[in-house]
Amino acid sequence: MSDGVAVALEPPRRTFLNHRTGLLGWILSTDHKRIGILYMTSMIGFFCLGMILGLMIRLEMLTPGRTIMSGRMYNSVFTLHGVTMIFLFVIPGLMASFGNFLLPLHIGARDVAFPRLNLLSWWLFMAGGVLIYGSLFVGEPMDTGWTFYAPYSVKTAASVSVAGLGVFFVGFSSILTGLNFVTTIHRMRCPGMTWGRMPLMCWALYTTGWLQVLATPVIGITLIMLLCERLLGVGFFDPSKGGDPILFQHMFWIYSHPAVYIMILPAMGAVSEIVPVFTRRAIYGYKYIAGSTLAIAIIGYIVWGHHMFTSGMADSARLVFSLLTFFVAIPTAIKVFNWVATMYKGSITLEVPFLYALAFIFLFMIAGFSGVVQGAIAADIHLHDTTYIVAHFHYTMFGGTGFAFFGALHHWWPKMFGRMYNRKVAKGAWLGLFIGFNLLFFPLFIMGYLGMPRRYYDYLPEYMRWHHISTLGSWIVAAGFLVMIVNLLRSFRSGSAAPANPWGATTLEWTVSSPPPVENFAKIPHVTHGPYHYEPEASG
Repeated sequence: MSDGVAVALEPPRRTFLNHRTGLLGWILSTDHKRIGILYMTSMIGFFCLGMILGLMIRLEMLTPGRTIMSGRMYNSVFTLHGVTMIFLFVIPGLMASFGNFLLPLHIGARDVAFPRLNLLSWWLFMAGGVLIYGSLFVGEPMDTGWTFYAPYSVKTAASVSVAGLGVFFVGFSSILTGLNFVTTIHRMRCPGMTWGRMPLMCWALYTTGWLQVLATPVIGITLIMLLCERLLGVGFFDPSKGGDPILFQHMFWIYSHPAVYIMILPAMGAVSEIVPVFTRRAIYGYKYIAGSTLAIAIIGYIVWGHHMFTSGMADSARLVFSLLTFFVAIPTAIKVFNWVATMYKGSITLEVPFLYALAFIFLFMIAGFSGVVQGAIAADIHLHDTTYIVAHFHYTMFGGTGFAFFGALHHWWPKMFGRMYNRKVAKGAWLGLFIGFNLLFFPLFIMGYLGMPRRYYDYLPEYMRWHHISTLGSWIVAAGFLVMIVNLLRSFRSGSAAPANPWGATTLEWTVSSPPPVENFAKIPHVTHGPYHYEPEASG
């Protein structure tokens, strides 16, 4: 009542967030947007667990000798850290979270091709995570490293079987997601959405989907063989039973090197969406970025042998794998060139998503250059199994996938939840993550070059100052991450309402309200032009 006059309250708008309430309304939903949110929150939870384990590793390495744990416990902690971060965060990564949320919105569809299969993939992912952490309560914690290398993984008394089954479940989930996305892109694009008009994120999701379908079964077969050897005594990898441990390495890396691109291609797709928005320019070289995505997947599938230069393979094989390793850098360089060219003479706005995109480009270039060094056989023999490898790997995975994930999170957060976050606090969190990350991992390049082995519980005193810097960096990274999460959670509860298109982007997901309605589009759109069309006067 106002001055005796009744005021009619407008009913709340029906969105994917409020059309069904309660826990069951989420975990049994086949809405692609809710499944994307389920993946996102699950992966951030697993990231927090992995980060805690990583902090424990850095605390142990603060001083030579025992600091907070025994050598046996250290092996278990870094194994669980690796398995968590690889299989429960970066491999599902942007593909399962933002891919699920955005793909139908990007191509003008109302859902993915197989909604129930999509929900099953999340359940399998969660079942895998439960099994991996459940292995802690079944015998001794696993201590093999995240690679599960045989024959030690066959002989150890640790609970490798349960953890391996969990990774198998996660892999099955990955296959279903890839199959779903490939079918969705082929069959459900809206009228006018030709291959040349798809957002570059869709090209990344499409290529990654094929990698998931074709490469992931290899790791599934490998883990089943490992379980058969442990439980049934079949001699696949144990030399004492007529097996070959090098066979395990080949089968593992035939999957795990394409898995690097399963992790990084959706990240590159997200950066390709963020850069044109905050430079107010159409993406430079659309066809070349799309083509380089396919080239990375194809070449990256056949370079697994560069992980095995010290395993005793023939010189001719090492030369071939080395040459192919240099080739895979070319399509990656094409992407970096086109992103930088897009920024040239653009009206750049240093919003938080763009800062994460810039950090991604910088850090991934360091990852790429350090990877090319490892592609040279002589250099790799010197650097193999040193902390140099750890640094390169984290610059690729965390500096690449992790920073792109956080950038995508800030870019599409207003669309997902209809709320704006505090941008000043978000920029402070970005700065902490960026500085802390480089302090954490760059000293590992130096230590590795000097000869510090990876996965060692103890070290010589001459490495101590580098470990001090690295441990300090881990604390800064953790602080930056916590500030970022608290800022986003506060915005979810009390942030200002977000408009449909707060960034002025041009792809289809920004044409619907924030958060999106249940069915995405009241009427299926008809596309008449490509996704990146900005007014010439806005390009600077």
